[in-house]
Amino acid sequence: MRGSGNGRHTTILEHMPSSHRRYREWTPVEIREEAARIGPMLSLLVEKIIEDRPHPEQDYRACLGIIGLEKRFGAQRLEAAGRRALEVQARNYPSVKSILKKGLDKIPVRETPDHTPIFHTNIGGSGYYH
Repeated sequence: MRGSGNGRHTTILEHMPSSHRRYREWTPVEIREEAARIGPMLSLLVEKIIEDRPHPEQDYRACLGIIGLEKRFGAQRLEAAGRRALEVQARNYPSVKSILKKGLDKIPVRETPDHTPIFHTNIGGSGYYH
C-alpha cells in the first residue's frame, strides 16, 4: 500500500517523487566526505543533521543543498556559516543560506551574555527543577 498523509515519510523508491529519487544516488559516506573537503565545521554540521533524522534519506536533500552553497558563496564562507549554524543550533538548509545571505558568517556569536544573571529569593534557577 502506498504511504500517504501529511507529515509522513516513505522510503520506498517507487513511492518517491522523481525529484527525491536522485538523492538516493548519494550515500551518507559520500556526503560526509564532501562536507569534510570543505572544512571541519561543515563536516560537524552535516554529521549533526544526519544524527537528527530517523531515516538518512530525509537529510540528504538538506546536506546536499548546504554543500551546494559552496558554488555561490565559496568554501571559506560556507565553513564560517557552518560554525555559526552550530553555535546557534540551526541545522537546516534555509538557516545556513540565510546566514550566508545576511553576512552573519562574518560576525562572531557573542560567548558571554550582555547582562549578569539576576539572583533573587523568588527565582529558583536551573537547580530548582528536577
